[in-house]
Amino acid sequence: MSTSAAHHLSPAFPERAAWGTAPKLRAWQEGALAAYLERSAAGEKDFLTVATPGAGKTTYALQVATELLDRGLIREVTVVAPTEHLKHQWADAAARVGIHLNPAFANSVAVQSHEYGGVALTYAQVASRPDLHRQRTLARPTLVILDEIHHGGDAKSWGDAIRGAFEPATRRLSLTGTPFRSDTSPIPFVRYEMDEQGILRSAADHSYGYAEALRDGVVRPVLFLAYGGAMRWRTKAGDEVAARLGEPMTKDAAAQAWRTALDPKGEWIPSVLRAADKRLTEVRRHVPDAGAMVIASNQTAARAYARHLERITGEKPTVVLSDDSGASTRIEEYAAGTSRWLVAVRMVSEGVDVPRLCVGVYATSTSTPLFFAQAVGRFVRARKRGETASVFLPSVPVVLELAATMEAQRDHALDRPSTDDGEASLWAEEEGLLATANRTERTLGIDEPSFEALESEAHFDHVLFDKQQFGLHAAVGSQEEQDYLGLPGLLEPDQVATLLNERQAKQSRQTKGSTRPTNPAPVSAHRALAAQRKELNSLVAAYAKKTGAPHANVHMELRRACGGPELAQASSEQVTERIDRIRRWFVGRR
Repeated sequence: MSTSAAHHLSPAFPERAAWGTAPKLRAWQEGALAAYLERSAAGEKDFLTVATPGAGKTTYALQVATELLDRGLIREVTVVAPTEHLKHQWADAAARVGIHLNPAFANSVAVQSHEYGGVALTYAQVASRPDLHRQRTLARPTLVILDEIHHGGDAKSWGDAIRGAFEPATRRLSLTGTPFRSDTSPIPFVRYEMDEQGILRSAADHSYGYAEALRDGVVRPVLFLAYGGAMRWRTKAGDEVAARLGEPMTKDAAAQAWRTALDPKGEWIPSVLRAADKRLTEVRRHVPDAGAMVIASNQTAARAYARHLERITGEKPTVVLSDDSGASTRIEEYAAGTSRWLVAVRMVSEGVDVPRLCVGVYATSTSTPLFFAQAVGRFVRARKRGETASVFLPSVPVVLELAATMEAQRDHALDRPSTDDGEASLWAEEEGLLATANRTERTLGIDEPSFEALESEAHFDHVLFDKQQFGLHAAVGSQEEQDYLGLPGLLEPDQVATLLNERQAKQSRQTKGSTRPTNPAPVSAHRALAAQRKELNSLVAAYAKKTGAPHANVHMELRRACGGPELAQASSEQVTERIDRIRRWFVGRR
């Protein structure tokens, strides 16, 4: 190994190192570096590294660059990143190891000072002048680092441009934390291999997933705090609809209930922001500089959320809008400071390193796996042993499913089979994600005249941790909610699970021991049981649609799991047990 400057680089670069890792590379980085050098020595040009967000891909890639420079295999480095902000982040990181990249390189000028040893570009910049960047690549032996390479296939013209520009490169290192897309266009410089189903899938040369990183203490464990509540909105036909967020309903109704919750004029958002700020206060008892971020759907919502936070905290939050020329500066100032809140639209969701972020509010209606994984990735980078991340979510089945399966490893598939209903699968990424990374996207629903959010309220549903659900419904501001918001900010994963079990047991005892109202409204037994059966049938229908299983099979599985007779003969207690069981199935608990 080289004794170059990269060896003093923090493994969590460009910010603080994770606990116990400096000054040497992490084990996964050492393993990936050794694998890369072995392939490079065999004359291989391409190498794909898949590593979970927050694992330290920047440090690893700069170590590769330093090794190749030391060995005389290359004389220049080109980094291609998704956003303008990330160009500067890469340039700052490289400067610490003596590699000077120019993040201000302009296609219109096409030349730069000899003081630079390379450039940092965006994918859009390369696509606008692929011939220019091909000539630059031909001029000197070059290593091209393609950060978040999955963006390379966002449009055929972009993929063709990247391939044309960097085909002559001496070496290419591709990086990604989320190697899945909705389309079946091949990503440039990525190898595809046939799986057992006969589907071509991207083949990583080295992989390091969230589950492995969590085991190694490289990333933080994540507590997902889910909030539901009553929603009311008016449809384009003028009808007023009321529903509870998180309960089974049609796809359109679920989308409108979700967007009603996110409407800044309602009570759901301020209630969740207050809860998240309480959680942040608790975390800051142990992590004094801990920060929090709201991820909004659009600029209008972001500004409104910021006003709510200013009223709640008395402190003006940092607001980052993707088309604002000062966005990068504000992100850097926030990352280096100790202020509480950051409010952003999409651009902070991917790649941006603010390791002090410990609390997040997922206040967007975007539900693609790629976006969700990148968004949660902003909160998981560990700096010291025991730090935890807390992400507040709406109780929407698709979002809870993403939270429950965030440890899953997925690859980009070509010739993917379609689903039975002809729609993209749960894991389909939306088209044009890169374009929206630097652009505010119109959010369907709230900003359409055909939809009007009328009112919303919030209640605490549960905590999702390690695929398990903890807690019962509780009012916002109640002691039961505070039991979960007040968990210590420094905990080992096993301590988190222990405390969550204790909190749930305490809440269960309180619920069982609570007194009934002195004059409860009388409800006949047959009506109550009919309502329970109706609720169970709705849940079964939703679960059958989700899994593709026949309704009868789902009922049979519930009987097998819970015991008891057929639904028509089941008692109230037996129906309640089945309702609880199928709700756990929705979040991956069997």
